[in-house]
Amino acid sequence: MSTAGTPRPADASGPTDDRRRWQALGVGLVAAFMTLLDVSIVNVAVPSMDRALGASPSDLQWVLSGYALTFGLVLVSAGRFGDARGRRSAFVFGIALFTVASALAGLATSPAWLIAARLLQGAAAGVVNPQVSGLIQELFRGPERGRPFGLLGATIGVSTAVGPLLGGLLIAIGGEEHGWRWVFFVNIPVGVVAVVLGWRLLPSRPAQPRDSRRLDLVGVLLLGIGVLLVLLPLVQQDWRTPTKWLLVPAGLVALAGFGAWERWYARHRDPLFDLRLFGFRSYALGALIALVYFGGFTAIFFIFTLYLQNGLGYSALVAGLAITPFALGSAVASALGGRIVDRFGRPLVAVGLLTVVIGLVTVVVVLDLAPGDAAVPWLTAAPLLLAGLGSGLVIAPNQTLTLAQVPIPQAGSGAGMLQTGQRIGSAAGIAAVGSVFFSSLATSDGDFSFAFRHSLLLAAGVIALALVAALLDVAVGRRADAAGRHPG
Repeated sequence: MSTAGTPRPADASGPTDDRRRWQALGVGLVAAFMTLLDVSIVNVAVPSMDRALGASPSDLQWVLSGYALTFGLVLVSAGRFGDARGRRSAFVFGIALFTVASALAGLATSPAWLIAARLLQGAAAGVVNPQVSGLIQELFRGPERGRPFGLLGATIGVSTAVGPLLGGLLIAIGGEEHGWRWVFFVNIPVGVVAVVLGWRLLPSRPAQPRDSRRLDLVGVLLLGIGVLLVLLPLVQQDWRTPTKWLLVPAGLVALAGFGAWERWYARHRDPLFDLRLFGFRSYALGALIALVYFGGFTAIFFIFTLYLQNGLGYSALVAGLAITPFALGSAVASALGGRIVDRFGRPLVAVGLLTVVIGLVTVVVVLDLAPGDAAVPWLTAAPLLLAGLGSGLVIAPNQTLTLAQVPIPQAGSGAGMLQTGQRIGSAAGIAAVGSVFFSSLATSDGDFSFAFRHSLLLAAGVIALALVAALLDVAVGRRADAAGRHPG
């Protein structure tokens, strides 16, 4: 489809081989889980890496943040490549590269080696993930997308929340000295199987005109520079100089240049990303909700892990178990949310966001009233379960609604831009909430409970901003419906 005209919503027809498409989806979800898991699973392995490799704080920061950086850099370009050249080729290449990078990370003998492997691993993850969302757009139509997007939402929520638990288990099994290597090695057998099954089950290259398969290299460069400049000061917390924040406006200028270029390029050929997708209210507000929500959502696990391990002295395994109620709630509610989102629409997302805020505020109240810091994992289990249930009603339904009107030939790039916003939101949220955590720790003479409660309130406030955006979408939608029922 040429994008010289106005984008149209995807049609309602669907493929006939029902069993094969669900098998293909299963392969995609496993790959998404594996790549998203590596965002958080490494956090609990940092002390082991430090001891084994003699890494500096700056090295460890790059191990953690380099993955997120390269992940966010390639999402839109990889999504567009899948749209133009076929999702199967992009998916298999991404998983193969991720598997090799995981092996290299596990074999690392120096901090520089490990950092390089993590950068490569993050880029491979960025190639894989937009293919999964695009695959759902391609294989499923209309209301039937609710269930697969629900499963994808559960995958996103659970992989993020359960990472510390699996990391703690692998370190406990492999030992403090070399257990961190198994955090990477565990990806190898899964990756090999995903490559084989992905090549067999995913649909091959779509039949598109040769001109529509050209890649917008100038757009790739401008978007890459813009995202890099915005993300770099956010993910590099060890850069203490305030001048690093000058990179953010420079990145915004590059992104503005990207927008201007894409508008011009779309008059002649298929652009890297069709900006007219933001003309759909569902896409524009959905992308905004995702960006802001991930700013609060991802930061929760970062500060909770610091609180439990560094502040209270719990093991990596116990810290991971403490976050499990959130993961369980998210898994259950995501599956349900995907099934009912077409019935309730954006109000379902608003209810989910409100539930997350209530759950997080309850955690703060419980810790404030609790005598001392004893039994924190037990005290926070119920409110974290509640917050997880709310999160499950946010991620999957919001993704379904956001991508509902995206045309299939743009499914990968549309999903890539959505996920780029999520990565930027995650980096900004961890930077802001983490700064409040450490500054509160400094002003309270090392009171980890005080620091955690204050930073968690900030995370809840960020999620409340996403709630405002969801309520705005609900209000605008109802006004439009009323105008449609009573024209004139």
